[in-house]
Amino acid sequence: MKLILVLFAAFGISCSNAQPVKVHGQLKVVGTQLTDEHGKPVVLNGMSFGWSCFHPRFYTAGAVNTLAKDWNCNVVRAALGVEPENGYLRDSASSMKLITTVVDAAIKEGIYVIIDWHSHNIRLNEARAFFKTMAAKYHGYPNIIYELFNEPDEESWPEVKAYSIDLISTIRAIDPNNVILVGSPRWDQDVQLPAADPIKGYNNLMYTMHFYAGTHKQWLRDRTDEAIAKGLPIFVSESAGMDASGDAKIDDEEWAKYIAWMEAKKLSWITWSVSDKDETCSVLKKSASSDGGWTDKDLKESGLKVKAVLQKKDNH
Repeated sequence: MKLILVLFAAFGISCSNAQPVKVHGQLKVVGTQLTDEHGKPVVLNGMSFGWSCFHPRFYTAGAVNTLAKDWNCNVVRAALGVEPENGYLRDSASSMKLITTVVDAAIKEGIYVIIDWHSHNIRLNEARAFFKTMAAKYHGYPNIIYELFNEPDEESWPEVKAYSIDLISTIRAIDPNNVILVGSPRWDQDVQLPAADPIKGYNNLMYTMHFYAGTHKQWLRDRTDEAIAKGLPIFVSESAGMDASGDAKIDDEEWAKYIAWMEAKKLSWITWSVSDKDETCSVLKKSASSDGGWTDKDLKESGLKVKAVLQKKDNH
C-alpha cells in the first residue's frame, strides 16, 4: 500500500510539473481541430501581453514564468507593436529584444508562444522581413505559433488573403511545420469571409476570431459556428469580458457563455492583456512587478477572474 501511495504521489508531481510542449509536441491542424503530434485534440489557453511598445516592462522571463507556473497558461502571446511610437518601425532592435525575451522564456518553460504582428494595417515588406527573421531563429522549436495580422480593420478579405499568402510562403520556405494564424477582416469578426474563400495549398493554418463579451454577443458565436461548419479552423487569439474598447464593466454572463462555448467546441483562446494600463482589460495594477510573482493584490478584476478560469484548466 505504501508503494502504491508513493507511486501515486510521484505521478501527481510528474503531472503537475509536466511541460505542455513535452506532452503534446508539434501541433498540427486536422480538419478544424488543433491537435498534438499524437493526433489528440489540443486546447491552448493563456494570456496575451499588451502592446510591446506601450507595456515593455512586462516582457520579461519572470512574467512568463508566473503565467506558466501560477496562472497555468499553456500558451502566451507576444504582441509586437508595429506602428506606434517606440514600436517596431521606429526601433526594431528594441522591439525584437522584447519579443525574443518572451519567446525564449516560453521555450524554457515548455509552453507554446504566439509571435503576433500586432498591427491593424498591411505593411507587407516590413512583416515579411520580420517573419523571415523569426522563422530563421525559431523554426526548430515546436513551441512557436505565428500570427500574421493582429486585427485587419478596413482591409477586404482579398487584400488580407493576398498579404497572408505572401507571408505564409515566406515562413514555409524556412519553417514547414509550425501553425500559422491568419487574420479576418473587421477586427477578426468577419470569419464568414475566409470560410467562403479559404487559403489553399498550405497545411497547419488557422483563422483568428476576436471577441469582447460586452460588445460581441450570440451573433458572433453563431457566425463562428457557421464558419467552422464550413471547415474553417478557428483560433481565438484575443478576447476578454468587457466592451471592445477594452474598458467599461465586465459582462460576466456573456463572458461565461463564451468560455462555455469555446470549451464545448475545443477552441483555443487567449485573453487580453498583461499590462497595467488604466482600463478594464489590463489585468495588472501599477503595483505589479515587471518580473512576475504577482499576488492577488496586484491583480485587477479581469486578472482575478481570468486567472481563476485558467487555474481550473487541465493545461498539461
